[in-house]
Amino acid sequence: MAGEWPSGGVLTLMVESQGRAAAAGERRPRCPRINPFAGPGPSGVQSVRSTLVRHWHAQPYAAVVLQGGYHEAGEAGRYRVEAGDVLVHAPFSVHQNTAGAGALVLNLPLPLDYAAHSWRGRLSDPDRLARLAERDLHEATACLMASVEFGGPPLADAPDQLAAELGGAGGRVADWAAAQGVDRATAYRWFRNAYGVSPARFRIEARARRTWRRLAWGAEGLAQVALAEGFSDQAHMTREVKAITGLTPGAWRSAAVQQAFKAI
Repeated sequence: MAGEWPSGGVLTLMVESQGRAAAAGERRPRCPRINPFAGPGPSGVQSVRSTLVRHWHAQPYAAVVLQGGYHEAGEAGRYRVEAGDVLVHAPFSVHQNTAGAGALVLNLPLPLDYAAHSWRGRLSDPDRLARLAERDLHEATACLMASVEFGGPPLADAPDQLAAELGGAGGRVADWAAAQGVDRATAYRWFRNAYGVSPARFRIEARARRTWRRLAWGAEGLAQVALAEGFSDQAHMTREVKAITGLTPGAWRSAAVQQAFKAI
């Protein structure tokens, strides 16, 4: 499922078993099929009944929980969400979902400038938003942006603290494990169990997204960006950015590419 985005309508997501999810987490994720211009992110109503393995979304979108609840583990941390919660997903979000009680979720596309980062919000009347979305998805998106409030931080258990460290520049598993008084193998096990991916891969993806933001909005030269983000050279940066975004750093610096992506 990685790298695929429905264009709209009512969605019933493919569900895979816990065993398949664990196996997928062992692979080094690559996104050869990512097309950042494939259209808007997922939209419509989706049913979350079980585990959805780690997957990508090129375009930003909001997941509005209409009923039930589920857990999500992604680049912004882990959340336990219920009816009324909203998960805002930034471009190139990578996350996995595990259902608790059967959940019904309304997905709404978001403009790029609204979802620079992933976060949780809260709505007082999600059913009203769902009724509005039946008539006009764009109007529902505008209503969401006007009425959503901050919904609180992510979980703060040990794996989540490590995720926050890895998401910033310079986070290292060994340093964090030593500060917590646990060995590196234990830290790795905690993290993989919680996030479905190794700490090393999580850190690589976080750096690639951070680098992409600098490339898409900044004016620094490619060599400067590569050095600032700790890549060994520009070729290293190119591999990691393309793996997450589908395009090279040089392509993202193209004015035509930036205009096309930001206009979606």
